[in-house]
Amino acid sequence: CNFYVHYIKNKPKEFLEELNETLKANNYEVVMVNESSRVLALACSEKPDLILLDIKMPGKSGFQLATEIKHSYGISQIPIIAMSAYFEEEDRPLMEMCGISSHLKKPFTPLDVVTGIENALQGNKVINNFELCK
Repeated sequence: CNFYVHYIKNKPKEFLEELNETLKANNYEVVMVNESSRVLALACSEKPDLILLDIKMPGKSGFQLATEIKHSYGISQIPIIAMSAYFEEEDRPLMEMCGISSHLKKPFTPLDVVTGIENALQGNKVINNFELCK
């Protein structure tokens, strides 16, 4: 089974439930975390195959958390998909510096997330709802 640490802020409960069901239906084991302070510890203990992070979180930002993950022994190789409504082309260097593998720009559907996960696990970088980039 694959573990996914997931954090999405400002999404309706129905969306999170649908996303959880969609990921489970695609044979992904999902661990949802709603506190940025718990993501790093959980990632260290569970060693997920992939981490989905919202960029705008209370406490640490997704950029800060991604940087900590990429500098943590044993989990630095885990692909990270960042999610936000605010991505701009000039954010790409910052994402790369923080170790973010790819990103999803809101709005997106649960099936978009599954496609993004599959691409990220295959080593493809995805930007702007799954347009492959170099």
